[in-house]
Amino acid sequence: MSHLDPEQLALVAMGEAVATDEERAHLASCPACTAEVAEMTHAAVVARSTIDEGVLEAPSSRVWGRIHEELGLGQAVMADPLSSAAAALEPADTSGQAEAASAPLETSASAERVGRRVRRTRSMWVLAASVVLILAVGGGLWAGVSARLTPTVVAAASLDAFPSHPQAEGAAEVDESRDGRRTLTVTLEGAAESDAYREVWLIGNDGAALISLGLLEGSTGTFPIPEGVDLSEYDLVDISFEPVDGDPAHSGDSIVRGQLKSA
Repeated sequence: MSHLDPEQLALVAMGEAVATDEERAHLASCPACTAEVAEMTHAAVVARSTIDEGVLEAPSSRVWGRIHEELGLGQAVMADPLSSAAAALEPADTSGQAEAASAPLETSASAERVGRRVRRTRSMWVLAASVVLILAVGGGLWAGVSARLTPTVVAAASLDAFPSHPQAEGAAEVDESRDGRRTLTVTLEGAAESDAYREVWLIGNDGAALISLGLLEGSTGTFPIPEGVDLSEYDLVDISFEPVDGDPAHSGDSIVRGQLKSA
């Protein structure tokens, strides 16, 4: 049988089940078609591996124009494949092959070389267009997934210094993930050095009920908020110095404090 169509070679290289038993047998026995599929498969694997390296942008039509000019392609593939996805799947023009078949016998070898060159060029164009579409769609899907997975800021507070720590300042932010879990992230700057621990608290708006979230190490820390805690009730964020005395109660030595407000 004759060589496979360029479009079909490109689809085979991308893993699509488009070949019949007879065509698969031809691939197994034809060095030219096998070499083209191997080359295009490598290109497709390399291109797909770049999907998760960042958000992708669709190239402008000028990019395809330069590719078209550089490869010397014909009018049949003048349109930008991203502006018309169907163009990537249009049947290849086989008139060149028909003319080669009708040429005199003494020119058949030369015509075959030209035909293979044309086939390779068209095959690489189809593969390039297909990979661009995959990357554009994949990049868009990944950007959408990333946006859905990003936690939402539901509350924030500016933490003001207490008179005993006038240089201190801080901030707090409550983030909620898609599954409903919440975390409190706090930052603290300018607090005087101390041998005591720095502990992060949620305090009820009655000023009496307290929930310890943990110890702050460094200038920033993120702490899970226990399930069932009503932040409209426990709306005060407090960071205090706590001496190493075995007493879990608040020391009364607050560094900064602020009220959470819905974002």
